[in-house]
Amino acid sequence: MRTTLTLEPDVAQLLKLRTQREKVSFKRAVNDALRAGLSKAHSPARVKFKVEPVALNFKPGIDLNKLNQLVDELEVEEARKKLFK
Repeated sequence: MRTTLTLEPDVAQLLKLRTQREKVSFKRAVNDALRAGLSKAHSPARVKFKVEPVALNFKPGIDLNKLNQLVDELEVEEARKKLFK
């Protein structure tokens, strides 16, 4: 089937690069790109990612809402040790 197709400049450039890299005709590059894109439209949906929760077993007395503060305090303590060796 013969038809006229207007391509965006970036798409035309990508097709031109593909013809040079793969040493195929422009017609072949366009048809291959269209087939690849259209076949993805009918591909099965991806499997949903599932997160399995894990108990962290924090010691009693650690406030889980203040973990950033705990990290800051540990970093300050480590820096103090390095400075006063």
